[in-house]
Amino acid sequence: MSVETRADSAIPAESAHPLKHSRPLGDRLFAALALAAGLLVLVILVLIAVSTSQQASSWFSAEGLKIFSDNWNPGANDYGVLAFIYGTAITAVIAVVIAVPVSIGIALLLTEVVPRRRSAPIVYVVDLLAVVPSVVWGLWGILVFAPWVQHIYNSIASGVNGIWVLGFLFGGQNISGASFFTAGLILAFMITPIVTSLSREVIATTPSIDKQGAYALGATRWEMIRGVVWPHSQGGVVGAILLGVGRAMGETIAAALVIGSSPTITSHLFAPGYDMPAGIANLFGESSGIFRASLMGMGVLLFVITIVINVLARGVVERSARRSRGA
Repeated sequence: MSVETRADSAIPAESAHPLKHSRPLGDRLFAALALAAGLLVLVILVLIAVSTSQQASSWFSAEGLKIFSDNWNPGANDYGVLAFIYGTAITAVIAVVIAVPVSIGIALLLTEVVPRRRSAPIVYVVDLLAVVPSVVWGLWGILVFAPWVQHIYNSIASGVNGIWVLGFLFGGQNISGASFFTAGLILAFMITPIVTSLSREVIATTPSIDKQGAYALGATRWEMIRGVVWPHSQGGVVGAILLGVGRAMGETIAAALVIGSSPTITSHLFAPGYDMPAGIANLFGESSGIFRASLMGMGVLLFVITIVINVLARGVVERSARRSRGA
């Protein structure tokens, strides 16, 4: 008999296939609880979608495709919400364009540039800003920031009038401190600490041996960040940005206080406007019948838009990850 045969015969038959044996009771309970928690989240989301859709069904059936018109006049039974969708998109884009580069820059500064003992106070301040209540941001925005920034808006508008693109965005006559741009700035202030904190945690998980290997090959700090840190962290950073986008699109009180409460569609960012969460918060108390159904329908549309954005962003992350693995 060969040595290999003797070695194989020495292995007990029941240990040759350990996965065939049942797992311990604790493991099975944990798996069941984890599965139940995951299913509970899905069930809650489905129930929210179903209940709000039922509440908004009269609006959908009565208005049809007219729900996407820009004619919002409850007194005349016109409930087109395009102006609210436009305001939500504009303020979220402004917030993301301003907050994301700043947040990623701060996260890289705290993890890759500043020594840990010096970055600790900055981390504490960022974490504190992330938990400031939205009503505080809104009150500060409407009482302090909006009156101060309106003078800057007037100066910018007078300076860019007649310039094609800049005048199209920042010109106009209806200049207000409570405007699309002010709401976008306040939302940027609110989501910057969130995106920064999450991005910093993700970037900090980059293996030190990979970074040291890049330096050993002669890479500069920027080349190391671009070639090692970013490929490792991009999925988590995109997830942090998605949370920021969700916060910007769903923020209610702060946006309601500083956006101006005017359901209009205009290219001028310094003009007052409206967005979907602010419209629901401000108008729900006085609504009834199809008016209330239209507000519930706004919530359904916001829910759908958020899901679509998350699915698209996740697809971008997966495609980028496949491209990186192929490279």
